[in-house]
Amino acid sequence: MVYKDEKPCWSMNYYGRVVEENFNGDFLKEALLQVDEELPFRGPLFYQKGEYLYLLRIQGKIDFFQGVEEIYYQTYKVYEGFIQGGIVK
Repeated sequence: MVYKDEKPCWSMNYYGRVVEENFNGDFLKEALLQVDEELPFRGPLFYQKGEYLYLLRIQGKIDFFQGVEEIYYQTYKVYEGFIQGGIVK
């Protein structure tokens, strides 16, 4: 939640879960630190290191959006998260 003059003006919610073995929380944290200033939702659209791959797919703009983030280890999806949010009036 983002506030302006003590009133909520923007909000985002998130739900993620591990779906397979080989999830690496340190890789997720590293990916989230690569966030793009143009898309400041979670992590970048694409980040890869070693055998791990982070993907973020977003629909919409900062005022109203939804998206899915996934982490793959080799070719196996090991994590998925869902986000949505936008301007609060």
